[in-house]
Amino acid sequence: MDFSLSDEERAVRDTIRQFIRQEVMPLEPQVLRNERQGLPSLEPGQLKELQLKAKKAGWWGINTPEEYGGIALGPIMSAIVAMETGRTYVPFRFGGSADNILYAGTDEQKQQYLIPTINGERHSCFAITEPGAGSDARNIKARAVKDGGDWIINGEKIFITGGNEADFVMVFAVTDPDKGADGGVTCFLADRDMGWKSDPIPTMGEWGPASLVFENVRVPERNILGELGQGFALAMQWIGNGRFMIPAGAIGSAERLLEMAIEHAKNRVSMGHPIAEYQAIQWQIADSHVEIEAAKWLTLHAAWQVQQGRDARHASSIAKLSGAVMANQVVDRVLQIHGGMGYTKELPVERWYRELRLLRIFEGTDEIQRRTIARNLIKGHVKLGQLGD
Repeated sequence: MDFSLSDEERAVRDTIRQFIRQEVMPLEPQVLRNERQGLPSLEPGQLKELQLKAKKAGWWGINTPEEYGGIALGPIMSAIVAMETGRTYVPFRFGGSADNILYAGTDEQKQQYLIPTINGERHSCFAITEPGAGSDARNIKARAVKDGGDWIINGEKIFITGGNEADFVMVFAVTDPDKGADGGVTCFLADRDMGWKSDPIPTMGEWGPASLVFENVRVPERNILGELGQGFALAMQWIGNGRFMIPAGAIGSAERLLEMAIEHAKNRVSMGHPIAEYQAIQWQIADSHVEIEAAKWLTLHAAWQVQQGRDARHASSIAKLSGAVMANQVVDRVLQIHGGMGYTKELPVERWYRELRLLRIFEGTDEIQRRTIARNLIKGHVKLGQLGD
């Protein structure tokens, strides 16, 4: 059992870390300043400029197959890259990627949607969540009815990441109410100019989701992604294969936050001593590190299972639950260690406090992860005591 990175993997990690430190972190003061003034975190074009710098350095399509111009680092290294990008609150992500289910498209769909998305020419969003169907995605009500060679879609989607910026959507609608999620849900590729509308939803953090409204939106049959009626399986593939990336980013954020807390504790003097000398502070630092390390290995184990082609859904649920809870506990301790200054907008701790709270809700709430984990154990889908099996 070897937990070490190869020389090549270590070089990738170190180069990515250097890029984040030199090119991305210097923008952090601007992000905080813009937020205080009610402005977007980055000016128009700044994110694209950063992505082009990364592309010039060879970092494009981190997990995109080489045949599509990517470098296909694989799930484990993608998780490690996410840990590095998570170390900054600048909303930066490497370019050159596309939603995994777009690869299920026809050759025509790949030319029209997949490749332009990888090239950064088009922007997509994934729309399954509805006002009455969040964690219960099987209960979606958006309807698609056949009309000649087209399908007419009606319904509403909510909390859609990227929905305000997207020019096309992967929307899931019921095509056979009798079958529902078991063969009666279909995924459609719908361009914005086909008639759907979006409205922003204000939130407490950087995340700016949208509600999407479909009123008699006509989509041609050739825009069905995958097979008719098999959309729910595609949705679960989209969610399941990338779920471990969420705790990966949280680990990077928690490590950076803990570094800030340690530095502050060594410099902040109270009652004649640096607060780092007080046991109350030491225990918070120690507990945070233990929880970060535990979440890190659970996340890498889930990524390893995906890389091995195994069913990683259970491991990913464990990693998601562990990472989301861990990040919220760590940022709370870090704010406490910083005291009143941690609560101000002069430091990024309160921003991270708001941002990390989302992790316990989206892409499967804590409660849904616990339900999934417990169900798998009770039904015998997962056995206790296994190691390396």
